[in-house]
Amino acid sequence: MRNFHHLTIFIFIAFASVGIFSCKSQKKLAAEQAAAAEARKIAKAKADLEELLSDNSGLSLDEKEQRLKTIKDMNIQDDEVQQLIVKVEEKLKRERDALAAKERAERLAREREEQLRREGGPKGLGDYFNLIANSPNLATANRYIDEALGLFASDDVPVLIIISKSGGTVDYDRPTTIRKYLEYLKDQKINRNKIENVIYDANGKITELELIKK
Repeated sequence: MRNFHHLTIFIFIAFASVGIFSCKSQKKLAAEQAAAAEARKIAKAKADLEELLSDNSGLSLDEKEQRLKTIKDMNIQDDEVQQLIVKVEEKLKRERDALAAKERAERLAREREEQLRREGGPKGLGDYFNLIANSPNLATANRYIDEALGLFASDDVPVLIIISKSGGTVDYDRPTTIRKYLEYLKDQKINRNKIENVIYDANGKITELELIKK
């Protein structure tokens, strides 16, 4: 009877030990799985942030800002992720500021052209080109030149003239300035080029002009 009692105790202890070891193994497995999941989350966040920094995401600015917010909401406690978040925040702020400046410049340019329409004057830069080239005398041409220069940040704003395009290759004529180009129109009395692209500053003034032969 005593031997049976000892055997019963031994069996109980054995099963209890198995249960303890099993519980520890399950906790260890759960911890390992949690660590692996966290590592995957960190790796994914890093990859997304690197893509936002690379300008290869193909996303709009609003979409990039939303993706950054999603990553920040994960509250990932990883130094590299936090450093990347700061870099992306700075980059997107620069993009947002540049977009706001561009929109403001374009709005100011539209307002200036609308004011000219209301005043019965030239409607835009292209009109000034034609007026200068077709002016009946030097005094009138010079007056239009002075008015046209008011659209530019300075008299030395660069003017690039495209002479040919082939695929992605663009050939330019010798660069000049807006002052010299307007004087050229006055002297030649013909406008051979049309406006291809205009770049404005934050005040709506033209800082670069690209023309192309008609």
